[in-house]
Amino acid sequence: MTHSQEHRFDAWTAGAGYERYMGRWSRPVAERFTQWLGRPERLRWLDVGCGTGGLSAAVAAGCRPREVLAVDRSPGYAGWARAAATAGTHVCVADAMALPVRDGACDAVVSGLTLNFLEPPAAAVAEMVRSVRAGGLVAAYVWDYAGGMDLLRLFWGAAVLADPSAAALDERRRFPLCRPDALRALWTGAGLGEVELAPIEVSLVFADFADLWEPFLTGQGPAPGYLAALSAAGREKVRGALRAAVPCGPDGSVALTARAWAVRGRRAG
Repeated sequence: MTHSQEHRFDAWTAGAGYERYMGRWSRPVAERFTQWLGRPERLRWLDVGCGTGGLSAAVAAGCRPREVLAVDRSPGYAGWARAAATAGTHVCVADAMALPVRDGACDAVVSGLTLNFLEPPAAAVAEMVRSVRAGGLVAAYVWDYAGGMDLLRLFWGAAVLADPSAAALDERRRFPLCRPDALRALWTGAGLGEVELAPIEVSLVFADFADLWEPFLTGQGPAPGYLAALSAAGREKVRGALRAAVPCGPDGSVALTARAWAVRGRRAG
């Protein structure tokens, strides 16, 4: 399967759908990420690939910024983030490969759950470095697709049982930037110093299997995009395989965990 074929299911258009599917995971991760950064105050922040605005909201709420500029190439996601933004946060549609700021304009440049979808990621990080001042912070986090994201591990395992061709779409295989060594190499390769990494873990309890399954029908992101392209019978096969694999408690609830890897570094002065 070619690179373009792998990406054909990666839909990023409807903010409401993404929030229903991934927002319950991504927002607590964003909050813990900003805490790990040390919550510096009165800085100019740039959020690259802001999506529906979870990371920008965490910066605004916890870091007392001077201002936040959030950019995303999806008009639908940027519109959702803009509608929810608080005073001092500005959202615009822009490409991560051509950030709409002058050299060294920002004190901190961050990106959440985005790097794996930017090609090539090294060029995106170089653009982040260009945008930050000397001594400024460049930081990001990505899901640990390799084994620390229960929801997607279970989903793709079920998908492959129902449809062996889905193996090529498994995010564990597609995205090498899900391991700390790869992230460290990306940051040091961009010339950043004081590079540090840390795991960020969150837990979530779904009321029942339906609460877990229905967000996969939103069509937003690789797994929901793959499901949307299947026939009704194909979707039902995946649903059945996932239902059999999901660990349910006595009351029918489903408790899962997710891990992201965070990386930070500073531009040389």
